[in-house]
Amino acid sequence: MIDKLYPHLYVAALADIPLEALKYRGIKALIFDLDNTITEWNSNVVESQVGEWFKTIKTAGFKACILSNNKKQRCLAVADHLSIPFIYKANKPRRGAFYRAMELMAVKPEETAVIGDQIFTDVLGGNRAGLYTILVTPLTKKEFMGTKISRAMEKMVLYRLKRRNVRKNGI
Repeated sequence: MIDKLYPHLYVAALADIPLEALKYRGIKALIFDLDNTITEWNSNVVESQVGEWFKTIKTAGFKACILSNNKKQRCLAVADHLSIPFIYKANKPRRGAFYRAMELMAVKPEETAVIGDQIFTDVLGGNRAGLYTILVTPLTKKEFMGTKISRAMEKMVLYRLKRRNVRKNGI
């Protein structure tokens, strides 16, 4: 069970994700967390470099979808800005919403990567669904109180990640 907490890849930022290496692995679609992955927590503002990066992934031929535990209006604002579909109230780490996102993008688990900043929602859920998982460093330290509590437990997993030699910025 503990292996389900380990991402396949750990990077500092979205821009550090090796898109060509993902293509080589057969990845065609990317499922994104919202808070502290695409935007700062509780914000609808997509920074210009993130917006440009989304243009890059689309140009590279990747499909994209936001998968968030947030409410509809919050997801809709960012998804509209990026012109991608979204699933709200996802109940991550449950697998159902991950499967719905793949259905929306018409891809299989082996063609899909999950990108998010939380081990106990994004990584665990993606691994449980059989997807390639990418952990990114959170955009800011500002976040929901419940997330702050889980971050303490994440520190133990991150320590073990380093011991297991899961490479940061590598594939």
